[in-house]
Amino acid sequence: MRAEDFELLYKLEDKFWWFVAMRRITDTIVAAELQQPHISVLDAGCGTGYNLRHYSSRGFRDVYGLEIERNAIEFVRKRGFSKIAQASVTEIPFNSGAFDLVFSFDVLQQLPEKLNEPALREMHRVLKPGGVLFIRVAAFEWMRSSHDEDMNSFHRFSRAELVDKLVRCGFKVEWQSYANSLLLPVAALRRVLKGIGLGKGTDVRPLPRGLGWLDRVFRRILESEAAWFKSGGSLPLGLSVICYARKMGS
Repeated sequence: MRAEDFELLYKLEDKFWWFVAMRRITDTIVAAELQQPHISVLDAGCGTGYNLRHYSSRGFRDVYGLEIERNAIEFVRKRGFSKIAQASVTEIPFNSGAFDLVFSFDVLQQLPEKLNEPALREMHRVLKPGGVLFIRVAAFEWMRSSHDEDMNSFHRFSRAELVDKLVRCGFKVEWQSYANSLLLPVAALRRVLKGIGLGKGTDVRPLPRGLGWLDRVFRRILESEAAWFKSGGSLPLGLSVICYARKMGS
């Protein structure tokens, strides 16, 4: 990603509908872990670091970030966060069994496919026995567009594909689903328009002037999926795949 892309992310992560609603979904799924005192947390591929602030601000948690891009790390430090390591998720510079909870938000798709499993094995290694990985990736190759090109995405996943990789790397997948499902028709239309040259580039940008009211509408639609997930439900289609996976052991 370019330096200007990280600057845009830094400005949007606080209030842009997609980030706000996806945090609501994440917090719902890992609620049991987040309620535990004195847990250690790693955001493996933390970008500009908003989630580091989000998760370190609620109760006493030892939260660390990992990011390979220097430009992103500059924004992490601008947020006043110092527990950040510059490294790849394929070579995580923390001790084995260091963390209770590892987050991986839209990172795996930015790796060449041959590095997917090495990255997952590293996340498995740094988790404590019984620790949890929450992972989110982009879904469906047929949804590929100029957004993926701007985000340097190598691959979009099916749910079965991600689950298979997690199992091969030693995880027990306790829950899995697609997410951002209700807005899939809107996104599919955008892909069609991108295909004919309208609205190229990343989807992570402010809404056009006069359409700001859609931010609230989109946020409420996406946040509504959190209630369904809280009940134990899952969704058969969506723009993202999310999994809750555990490192087994005593």
